[in-house]
Amino acid sequence: MPTTLSVNLNAVAMLRNRRDLPWPSVEGLGRIALAAGASGLTVHPRPDQRHIRFSDLPVIRNLIDDEFPHAEFNIEGYPTDEFLDICAHAAPEQVTLVPDDPIQATSDHGWDFRKNRDFLTAVIARLKATGTRVSLFADGDGDAEAVAIAKAVGADRIELYTGPYGGCYDAPEKAAPILEALGKTADAALALGLGINAGHDLTVANLPPLVKRIPKLAEVSIGHGLTADALEYGMAETVRRFCRACGQKV
Repeated sequence: MPTTLSVNLNAVAMLRNRRDLPWPSVEGLGRIALAAGASGLTVHPRPDQRHIRFSDLPVIRNLIDDEFPHAEFNIEGYPTDEFLDICAHAAPEQVTLVPDDPIQATSDHGWDFRKNRDFLTAVIARLKATGTRVSLFADGDGDAEAVAIAKAVGADRIELYTGPYGGCYDAPEKAAPILEALGKTADAALALGLGINAGHDLTVANLPPLVKRIPKLAEVSIGHGLTADALEYGMAETVRRFCRACGQKV
């Protein structure tokens, strides 16, 4: 199956929040993205609500349920009790757990699985009791033991942190070893029965090599680069461009 695209709406929400106005519409652009071929929508509701607001969550949930019932809602975040309660109410198909400090600008590293083994075991059990799929943000550094712990604590998938790979946009000669480390991490995870997601600084240009190296890549979650392209191409055409970069025929 081709890799699917989940459109991260955080950047849209951040632009909206610059003014006390309802546009650009998170719901409206989410609708355009899904209609154009995206398979899901992703949000990362931070405690300070600096981009996605808690009030956006039921709106997105209803959009998917009412108009795109085959799409998925993915909520990312650090698993505080408040975050877990938010997820319980929003009922996402997938929760992606990230080891972020609340003041971080964006996710920039995966979990230390050895250090957080007991913590993640308890959190994942709580989430899976609600029926949601759980993905864990992971460094794509080829650490097979870390991937084995992700499996042991109950994760269904890992999401490869592709920031270093995306950071090679102006130095493509540096991308190959990073891509191979991501691929080795995916190989180890797939051998254990884990699904593979990926996200961070992915673009139309760097997606095809990633998909070629990890042909069983299930999903990519893309926000910043996709939103930037949408300013040039429009949301619908940008989604189609990213879907094609994922190997889809659209």
